[in-house]
Amino acid sequence: MATASALGPTPPAQYTGCHSHGEDLFCYGPDAEETLFSPEEPTATTATRVPSAEQNEEPSTGGLLTLLSFPRHCLEPGEVEGSSAGVSADCTKVDRSYDMGIRIGTLFVMLATSSIAVFGPILLVRFANVRPGGYIFTILKQFGTGVIISTAFIHLLTHAELMFSNECLGVLKYEATTTSIVVAGAFLTFLLQYTSFRLFEARSRNLASKSDDGHAGSINGDSSEESSQTHVRVKEQVPNMDDPLSVMILEMGIIFHSAVIGVTLVVAGDYFYKILLVVIIFHQMFEGLALGVRISKLSAVRLRIKLLMASAFALITPIGMAIGLGVLNSFNGKDKATIIAIGTLDAFSAGILVWTGFIQMWSNDWMYGDLRNAGFVQTCLGMLALVSGLIAVSVLGKWA
Repeated sequence: MATASALGPTPPAQYTGCHSHGEDLFCYGPDAEETLFSPEEPTATTATRVPSAEQNEEPSTGGLLTLLSFPRHCLEPGEVEGSSAGVSADCTKVDRSYDMGIRIGTLFVMLATSSIAVFGPILLVRFANVRPGGYIFTILKQFGTGVIISTAFIHLLTHAELMFSNECLGVLKYEATTTSIVVAGAFLTFLLQYTSFRLFEARSRNLASKSDDGHAGSINGDSSEESSQTHVRVKEQVPNMDDPLSVMILEMGIIFHSAVIGVTLVVAGDYFYKILLVVIIFHQMFEGLALGVRISKLSAVRLRIKLLMASAFALITPIGMAIGLGVLNSFNGKDKATIIAIGTLDAFSAGILVWTGFIQMWSNDWMYGDLRNAGFVQTCLGMLALVSGLIAVSVLGKWA
């Protein structure tokens, strides 16, 4: 270990990023190496250089962020920043007194809010004859797109990263665990949809072939025209980005994390519960609108099926809250299995929403859909709604 010249117990101005551990003070020098200042020995050996990750005999387990945020001499797996060596993080269950009345009451508030948001667009199309391609639906649809994309990154990905960096979980050997799960969620979503499309197209070609065989022996002069019409009908049946499968995949990603939201909301302390409740009510309302607009555009789906799809979203967060009420006295948010489960579900849901948000919603609407050749007013309204959706959830991300 190299020693520096006499600098005294007080770091010079060029040393920055100083932080204490016990009685020792560590700072980063001009060459970005870490220096130990010991107030007990203000001599020429008081400033001792700590080797960088490249010079350390022990192999580095992290990248630049880990090196700067969690110096190797500072933290070991399970230790808390600023604690003495050998003192592990307190990961025992915290006993709290919960106001059960407010939790049970707000469960129904959440149910009502989610229901109004998700059923509203469906009922508007069905009974108020609101045109799906009009200005109102353009605004709602693009606002929903912004909500979904911002939810994937601001809410889910961030929360998953916080889960996997929890001190009670220890130091992960693979730092990209969170983003790897996000990639897996996006890839599996793509694979499911791509496979379904291929199967659908194969079935459509088979139907077209049978239709051609049926007309082969016909002496009717219109047989070729009817065959051509059959090909056109089959081609029109190939799923687009507003087909039921796409919307079901979107809903699956939303439902996964909505259930987690319900559980984690209820187990929060009374003070934070009231703050989180307001934030999550707005969050679920925005997501409900986004999903409801997509469901309402499924022209080939019967109203009963649309209402069932909407009901699944409306019920899932209250169900999660009911589960939270059931485990309220035994839930330990610092348990390793709980942390891993919540982090994995959040990251996987983020992957699903990344795929559906960018590919099925944003790209499809603006590059290939209604807004590709839309008028100036509709384009501006859509862009403003899209940015508003992105900002809305980003602001809510301050608290949840």
